[in-house]
Amino acid sequence: MMTPAIQSQLDKQKTLIATWAANPIVVQAVEKQNQIGPLPGMDNAKWKLIRRSDALINEFQTNAAAQYLKSMQAKSKVAISEAFLSAAKGEKVAFIEKTSSYIHQGQAKFDLPFTTGKAWQGKPEFDESTQTYAIQIAVPVLSASKPIGVLVVGINLSQLEKLAN
Repeated sequence: MMTPAIQSQLDKQKTLIATWAANPIVVQAVEKQNQIGPLPGMDNAKWKLIRRSDALINEFQTNAAAQYLKSMQAKSKVAISEAFLSAAKGEKVAFIEKTSSYIHQGQAKFDLPFTTGKAWQGKPEFDESTQTYAIQIAVPVLSASKPIGVLVVGINLSQLEKLAN
């Protein structure tokens, strides 16, 4: 149930997450990835077959941008269930936990912030991995005031509800 109090908390989170997306570590990681482009031959079907323990996944979880996202998750007053960073073609740059998709281009969570430069908010959904209801917020990563990538963060709704009350 999306109450005005919960929406107010989500709006505060959007503002906070936009500051994460503006961090030089995040911006530089996206700029670097945009020069390289997606992994050759990688698509969402192949991505799903890669184990969480694979060295490739480890790279996405241990790079400077991932370390920064983990530190922000640890400092957060709300339960951040996920955070992932995508470059200009929707491919991953960094994440806290392996994402279900490698490329998010073509999905509202990527396309809307990337094309409009505005934050996007998803619908509350049951997250199988955390067994909680969560909502995703996506904000553009900007360079020279233009979107160059997108940061998506999942927020645990039951904890947000406690903050709102």
